Order: sequence, then structure tokens, then C-alpha cells
Amino acid sequence: MNKPIKVMIVDDNELLRYGLSGAINHAPGLILAGEASNSEEAIELYRIVEPDVVTMDYRMPGESGVECTRKILAYDPSAKIILFSVFESEEDVWNAIQAGVKGYLTKTLGAVKDMLEAIQEVASGGTYFPAGITKKIESRKQLTELTPRELEILKILGEGCSNQELMDHFHISLPTVKHHIKNIREKLGAADRTQAVVIAYKRGILRIEE
Repeated sequence: MNKPIKVMIVDDNELLRYGLSGAINHAPGLILAGEASNSEEAIELYRIVEPDVVTMDYRMPGESGVECTRKILAYDPSAKIILFSVFESEEDVWNAIQAGVKGYLTKTLGAVKDMLEAIQEVASGGTYFPAGITKKIESRKQLTELTPRELEILKILGEGCSNQELMDHFHISLPTVKHHIKNIREKLGAADRTQAVVIAYKRGILRIEE
């Protein structure tokens, strides 16, 4: 007889944990190994219960699910983690892929049923990325990474700052500011700085603070 798949849930939403844990406990071949509401709890619990699969929320108090994923994988490189999130921009998905997740699901109607399927697939050594998520991954692969400085400048541009304000903030010359903006536009495929900011918000590089 095969051992049941031990699943650990990491999510700060108590109602979602309740719904997902109930579904896991009633699913053939699955068993709930434990629940955590933040990254710190998750890392400690992982070491205790040694789950086969972890479902991980993206946004939690303190460290994000992506940061938590990195830490768990640093402790156990064989860990199998599925990101479960309301966020699905290219940048959100790409960050999760870079962290090493084996699956990515968005919290939509019917997502719990899909999660049960994803858990089975990931536990058996596969991956689980729905068509829409796979499309975002492939699209993101075609883009050139922004440098840390370009990301800093892009954030300031998103606040509507002028070239002079950028010069004062970063203590750089006008030609250097223009060079950075030119690189940002080219990498984002934008005609001007305004469009660059719009694209950055659309892709999830920039996000309106909650």
C-alpha cells in the first residue's frame, strides 16, 4: 500500500487554509501534515513534519512566499513547493519560477480542485503550470533583465519624478539619467518613459502599494 502524500499548507488566510485542509483530508491518498500562517512558522514546521508537498501563499505578513520558498529549498533542495496566489503577473510568476517552485496556481473559483491535481502531479516528480501561467513564463523568458539600478530608476519614474529629481536622488549626471532611461525603454519595449511605467505596472515589476 502506498503511503499517503503529506501536504503542508502555508497561507495567512485562515478561511482558505480551512477549505484547502478539508479538501486534502477528504482526498484519497493525501493527508494534511500541518499548517502555517507565515514564513517563520513555515520554515520551522517544515523541518518538523517533512512534508512531501507544500502549498505556498505568495503574499504573507513579513517574508513573501517566494522568500520562504528559497529558504526551504536552501534547507532541503528536494522540497516540492506549489505557489498558490491571487497574483499572476509575469513578474510574479517569474520570481516564483526563479525561486524553484514546482507549480503555480491562482486563487480562482475551482482552484482547490486544481490544487489537489497539482499536488498529485508534483508529488510524483512532475510540475504543474496551467496554460495561462506557462504562457507568462515563456513571454517573460524573452525579456532582458533590468539591472538593480535600472529597477531603482524605474520605481522613481513610477512616482512621476523628473530628470532633475533623478539626478539629485542618485547623484548622477543628466547623460547618465538619459542612458538609463533609454536602456529601460528598450528592455521593456516602450516608446517613452510613460509607456515604460505603464508596462512595468502591467507586468508586475511595479505595484501599487496596498
